[in-house]
Amino acid sequence: MALTFTKHEKISLRKHPEFTEAWLHDRICEDPSLLGFGDIRVLDRERPVSGAGRLDVLLFDEDENRRYEVEIMLGATDPSHIIRTMEYWDIERRRYPSYEHVAVLVAEDITTRFLNVMSLFAGSIPLVAVQLDALRVGEHLVLDFVRVLDQTELRVDDTEGDSGGGQVNRAYWNQKAGPQLMKVCDEVLEVINRTTTVPQELNYLRGYIGLSSNGVVRNFIHFAPRPAKGFTHIIFSNSNAEQWKQQFEEAGVLVASKRKGRFRISVTPDEFTEHKELLQAAIEETVKEYEG
Repeated sequence: MALTFTKHEKISLRKHPEFTEAWLHDRICEDPSLLGFGDIRVLDRERPVSGAGRLDVLLFDEDENRRYEVEIMLGATDPSHIIRTMEYWDIERRRYPSYEHVAVLVAEDITTRFLNVMSLFAGSIPLVAVQLDALRVGEHLVLDFVRVLDQTELRVDDTEGDSGGGQVNRAYWNQKAGPQLMKVCDEVLEVINRTTTVPQELNYLRGYIGLSSNGVVRNFIHFAPRPAKGFTHIIFSNSNAEQWKQQFEEAGVLVASKRKGRFRISVTPDEFTEHKELLQAAIEETVKEYEG
């Protein structure tokens, strides 16, 4: 059916008598994918935070082991909401260090002034600003969420000295992930050590499994087994991420490339065996690039 052009009218939820902040919370909690963070679920709403009020919405991305502390407001951003957003993020990450945490501010009007202020925290606080446009189209209301600032470069798997939620041992991951998914990690390590000039070993953390050599963290490749879904995430730091993403997609492997210079594949043990040659090529190039 052919599409028909229809004009829209932008409205202010803050000034509207029916569409309150509570109403907006309901819509986001009914379908948190509206915010554009992928397959996420609501962990809590109006979460009491000791000495700091209530966190509007707490979201969780199981695949990424990531929590989003979301502060929602109608109208334009103001200093108190920015401070509150970062405060909730800081409290939650201290209470639950085994997860990656991202502070999220959702507002109808994120001004240039406050974008500039928030950009000052780049590299220190993983912060996302989402502007909401409420659009009236005929008798319908459309909520359009646009990410206007994304400072998620501070990542648990980027920081070589990061605790990753605390050190654990092989037994922890054997029990959590099972022998088949751990075998995938072991086989990747074998390929790494056939290629590298500096032998690596698996570094077991609560949030993920990285690499280390002589006690020094080297996370150019790291792992996140997901037993509930039966696969292992293998994350590569590689400048040719887009080319590898295309090759894995053509081979039928689940792959994601959310940031420049990084891609992630998700494979079951059987898929790992089926695509072993392609995986080996990606591992070898990643190792050589890291050492070069």
